[in-house]
Amino acid sequence: MREKKNRMRSPGPRAKQAVDVKPVGASPEVKTAVLVIASMSSFLMPFMSSSIAITIPTLGKDLHMDAILMGWVMTAYLLSAGMFLLPFGRLADIHGRKRMFMIGLSITTVSAFLCAIAPSALFLVAVRFFEGIGASMIFGVSVALITSVFPPGERGKALGMTVAAVYLGLSVGPLFGGFITQHIGWRYIFFSNIPIGLFMFSMVLWRLKGEWADAKGESFDIGGAVLFSLALVCIMYGFTEIPSMLGFVLVAVGSAGAVGFIRWEMRSDCPLLNIKMLQSNKVFAFSNLAALINYAATAAVAFLLSLYLQRIRGFDPQMAGLILIAQAVVQAVFSPIAGRLSDKIEPRIVASVGMSLNVVGLLLFVFITETTSIWFIVAGLVLLGSGFGLFSSPNTNAVMSSVEKRIYGVASATVGTMRILGQVLSMAIALLIFSIYIGKVDITPSNYSAFMTSMRTAFIIFSVMCMFGVVASLARGEMRPDAKDGPDRSDRPIKTLEEE
Repeated sequence: MREKKNRMRSPGPRAKQAVDVKPVGASPEVKTAVLVIASMSSFLMPFMSSSIAITIPTLGKDLHMDAILMGWVMTAYLLSAGMFLLPFGRLADIHGRKRMFMIGLSITTVSAFLCAIAPSALFLVAVRFFEGIGASMIFGVSVALITSVFPPGERGKALGMTVAAVYLGLSVGPLFGGFITQHIGWRYIFFSNIPIGLFMFSMVLWRLKGEWADAKGESFDIGGAVLFSLALVCIMYGFTEIPSMLGFVLVAVGSAGAVGFIRWEMRSDCPLLNIKMLQSNKVFAFSNLAALINYAATAAVAFLLSLYLQRIRGFDPQMAGLILIAQAVVQAVFSPIAGRLSDKIEPRIVASVGMSLNVVGLLLFVFITETTSIWFIVAGLVLLGSGFGLFSSPNTNAVMSSVEKRIYGVASATVGTMRILGQVLSMAIALLIFSIYIGKVDITPSNYSAFMTSMRTAFIIFSVMCMFGVVASLARGEMRPDAKDGPDRSDRPIKTLEEE
């Protein structure tokens, strides 16, 4: 049986050639440089996103946006990042992860300047889409770089530190965004990204020596990339147009495109996403499914609560940011702890406990009213922060430790795509509910009741989704590392779905 498994996992001739390409040595200096750079990039992206989330009401008023268009300021970025994460993750494996990372930094820095000088709502949304392309290059590579240089016994700790940086960015973002918006103006949030991007670019250029391209020489699946991107665009835009006929048609076309993408990938010699690996690698499949559900159930929370705190409760951006910071602070505290735990305890146990806490936190938000105590809201945010902190790094550790080194970029991009797709789906659900209850109008006192109904409906849906996520997290199976510096997970047999 073991020989049969090993034959199933054996890469083809092209893959064998790629495996022989050795990455640059993982010396302590290289490890430190990669960890610093990955942590900085992990901080920057959520820092910008959470800063912008808190300024959405002010930005929307300044640029005369309705409720749907305000949502698109966030969604355009997430959509483009989701469209290109897998393609750029694959290209990074083939042509070099460092190279792709630097291109992504360049795009996001230029985009930040263009967003800062945006003259209109449509211009801002268009540039945010362009910014998401650069972010996809960064998201698709940073985790792969960590996995490339840290052995399994150290990987959870390193990933925990990068996840902590994510939540530190989420912590500082609302506070920074609220302060800047209130005292200087929302445009300076984008301006602040420029010097950070330039500094990171110089760090990569001068401190990160060498290159990682474990799939060098393999071909790129252009057809799969096009099908994947078009299907995602149709589904996402279709959600915002429902309940119109156009919306249903676009969702149907996008769903058909998703089915076509799966069929295409199963026949491809060098697929963008190895569907057969999803079928045979239970840990990889269910860990990614758990990530998709978790982010789909939680990503729109900050967007909804930002509107609630500022439009319904009348708080200024700075105060709203201080309230929302509770979730991210707890996330930043728990993430390194959870990462270290996942090196010693089954990742599925730690991650499943975290997602269970998310269920409880989301259920609390169902009962929010116009007069709910702020401490009640903070309690819900603390529960979500604890849950997210316990879930994210162990789940990522499980994904990256379950695949071969030659596809670290694809695996990193896959879990990143699940995160982005989850965020896109979360925003799509919120926008769909807004379309049904509010429509394409601004949120004013005349429709406060409709907004509250929309928000409660969203939290009910998210709570139910997260319950299914707990099941997916528990179903992934066991994969405890055998030793501190043991071999990668791909060197040991993993139970397949069929064998279960």
